[in-house]
Amino acid sequence: MMNPAVPERFANGPATRWFASGRSQARPSSLGRRCAPRWRWKSLSGSSGSIIVEYAITASLLMTLLFGIVQTCFALYAHNFVSDAARMATRYAIVRGSSCTGMSDCGITANQIQTYVRGIAYPGISSTNLNTATTWLSASASPPTTWTACANQCNAPGNAVRVQVTYAFPMFIPYWKSTTVNLTSTSQMVIWN
Repeated sequence: MMNPAVPERFANGPATRWFASGRSQARPSSLGRRCAPRWRWKSLSGSSGSIIVEYAITASLLMTLLFGIVQTCFALYAHNFVSDAARMATRYAIVRGSSCTGMSDCGITANQIQTYVRGIAYPGISSTNLNTATTWLSASASPPTTWTACANQCNAPGNAVRVQVTYAFPMFIPYWKSTTVNLTSTSQMVIWN
């Protein structure tokens, strides 16, 4: 029999839980009505300092990884530029050989090729970190054709020019040592003018 002084929801005692459907289910005795809020509050207050420390460590590792990926993308961009600059410098040299006519800089030298490569303006690339090494090669008289380096500048048609472009890429990653990565590309073509 129900006591009229006790509301219907507490008729079976405090160890029951009432659902919207009106059915009750007994709670485990270790999780009383008042224990759950205290337990939640205690766990939040006791671990809040460790959560901040864990977040700081995880965030710094994640940011280091993220900046490392971004720097690697910049290095790939710079390597693409270096290989393009080597090809452009070689093309520039093959049309300005010793028998060239009609151009102001015929009989090109290694210093002129260096100046040309540094004059190519790619965004994000420091031209002071660009260096070129130019080698003129002469062909062998008998087949198969082998190339040997000339003692001096032999930029006659039929010979070859090899341009090697090197870029000192500064890599900056937070919490990591700063290094310089040397990116190198070589291009070789036969002089035809």
